[in-house]
Amino acid sequence: MLIMETLSKIRRLYYVEKKGFKTIARELRLSKNTVKKVIRENKTIPRYHRSEQPYRVLEKYVEGLRSRLAFDQEEPRRRRRTAMKLYLELCEEGYTGSYVSVNNFVKHWKLECGQNVSKVYVPLEFAPGEAFQFDWSEEEIALAGKLTRIKVAHIRLSHSRFFLTVAYPNEQLEMVLEAHDEAFLFFGGVCRKGIYDNMKTAVQKVLVGKDRIFNRRFLELASHYLFEPIACTPAAGWEKGQVENQVSTSRCRFFTPLCHVDSLDELNEHLKERCVQWAKNQPHPEQKDKSVWEVYQAEKPHLLPYRDAFNVCKLVSTRVSSYSLVNFDTNAYSVDCCYVGKAVELRIYAKRIVIYYGEKEIGSHIRHFGRHQRIYDPWHYVPVLERKPGALRNGAPFKDFKLPKSTMKVQTALANYSDGDKQFIKLLLQVKKIGLASLEKACTWALAQGSCQADMILDHIKNPKQKTLSPDPLSDRLKLVAIPDANCKAYDTLFLSQTLRNIDAQKREALL
Repeated sequence: MLIMETLSKIRRLYYVEKKGFKTIARELRLSKNTVKKVIRENKTIPRYHRSEQPYRVLEKYVEGLRSRLAFDQEEPRRRRRTAMKLYLELCEEGYTGSYVSVNNFVKHWKLECGQNVSKVYVPLEFAPGEAFQFDWSEEEIALAGKLTRIKVAHIRLSHSRFFLTVAYPNEQLEMVLEAHDEAFLFFGGVCRKGIYDNMKTAVQKVLVGKDRIFNRRFLELASHYLFEPIACTPAAGWEKGQVENQVSTSRCRFFTPLCHVDSLDELNEHLKERCVQWAKNQPHPEQKDKSVWEVYQAEKPHLLPYRDAFNVCKLVSTRVSSYSLVNFDTNAYSVDCCYVGKAVELRIYAKRIVIYYGEKEIGSHIRHFGRHQRIYDPWHYVPVLERKPGALRNGAPFKDFKLPKSTMKVQTALANYSDGDKQFIKLLLQVKKIGLASLEKACTWALAQGSCQADMILDHIKNPKQKTLSPDPLSDRLKLVAIPDANCKAYDTLFLSQTLRNIDAQKREALL
């Protein structure tokens, strides 16, 4: 390849000194064709285009890299691996080359396949503790062996770039509230501003300019933690470009290839560990000599202190139906039957639902995310059994009524009595006063005595020092006064006399 000085000499000799191609070639010891090419192409800067890129260290990994890229091309975009992810996988297989070679190979491969590989980002700069950014993404995981789409909350400190990702079944308001509480506890503090897009769970109405009407419950969260919520301009994601970029980063590092977990709690614990690991190994994009973790440790004193946990629930008012159920999100949850027809308040958390009448809790359930389900607590319906004992056998709330072992044995034994259901219901009605543990202890005692009568069990609960069955007063009157003599001769005498009487009767009939 010709250098810049040689090009300059050729051009001066030809244009200034008016020398011919042969003369220039002889003086500079070049080929005449080379001199002609320089003059005819009118080049002032030497350029070289490599026809083929050699990959000496990467060569034996090329086929595996091509197969990975071909596999990812068939996957949805969210599950495709980036060049960095592919580089890390090759390093685990023994690759000792540089990331640049892998990145160049991926770029050339994508260009050959007609894919656009260019991305543009707007750099942002924030002071320590100034702001955090929040966003949602949709990911796919194998949850208990089933392919499931989940929502992932991303909270990122804008100065240090330290972030947390939290997975939820959806992105409703209660999930937003809990994600903030989880993040502030994880970071050990709160920034002075929070930057959001115009998500409906936080922004009720977009006004002119930067003015917004925020959700009241969301404002309570901001007031509790003392940060100012700021919504981006519509369709201007670059205003929170860091967290937008984080979505692709976490998808690449944490969710590709497909993540297999048994529960979301397990996934979230895994994500916390991966976030810390990433921060400790990732150089800060601006402070090159430090990791993200080190910059976060320097930023931490600038954060507002973490206050007491916010009550991260959504409040919904409703009325208890005649079946002692309250409805939320197509599902029905049971409450204490004493509050049928009453106006109650539902406190909707990310993982559970609690029902209050005034300040009194009248029901609590694990939250279900299916549709058109009924979730019962059998104890809510026990008071009804006093008036409707038949419901114990066929009532839907009692189909899977789980009771302690001895109590179940007493129920089975009482089933043999005509009034067995009523007796067992009498025991269940006492649980609210004495507790299930006390009933189980009394049932264990009754089974050891060989009896399961409800009155006897209740007597023992009132007088637990009683160790044996109390004597039955009727049994004294039924005792034998004279014990019979076990003498078989009396039977023989009776049999002989009866036989003689039969013979005499036969003789009399014959004479007649």
